[in-house]
Amino acid sequence: MILASVFCGTFFLGSHAYAVTTHTVKHRETLWNIAKQYGVPLKQLQKQNGKYTNVLFSGETLVIPKATISASEKDLLARLVHAEAKGEPYAGKVAVATVVLNRVDHPDFPDTIRAVIYERSGGHYAFTPVQNGTIHEPADREAYQAVEEALAFRGLGNGSLYFYNPKTAKSNWLRSKQVTVVIGNHVFAK
Repeated sequence: MILASVFCGTFFLGSHAYAVTTHTVKHRETLWNIAKQYGVPLKQLQKQNGKYTNVLFSGETLVIPKATISASEKDLLARLVHAEAKGEPYAGKVAVATVVLNRVDHPDFPDTIRAVIYERSGGHYAFTPVQNGTIHEPADREAYQAVEEALAFRGLGNGSLYFYNPKTAKSNWLRSKQVTVVIGNHVFAK
């Protein structure tokens, strides 16, 4: 069995030093699992390493792209997932985190996780947990795992920008959006 190793080295380009994180591929490891492990988008990991297929070889060394969000942003996103999707299936938790990341990447929304989560429009917060304060409750382990999976999944989904519970949502505008998927008690739309 080949053991995985992570190397944080430094290389020099001109007069500048750059830190590089690498990962040595283990037997049966996948790009998806490596992306989740490091909290980087799968597409970014593939691009960084010129991987246009999912073929990996034991012992192969991959360069890990720099994480795209900070630990505090991951924590905030996990707290939102926990508050919004408590009691929902795991896939629904991943989908809630994905909506936030899709908004960050979309030109019609703010460009940071914090700004998306705390966005106000028409005097209302975009997410109920910000309004009612449950955003401040600690997230559970599953919410953090859902955030890691959403980060790895980033850019690969169906483009959901909204979600709502059809039993409680009153907005006709929201209900008029194209439904992308229904998971548990949430409808996801774009």
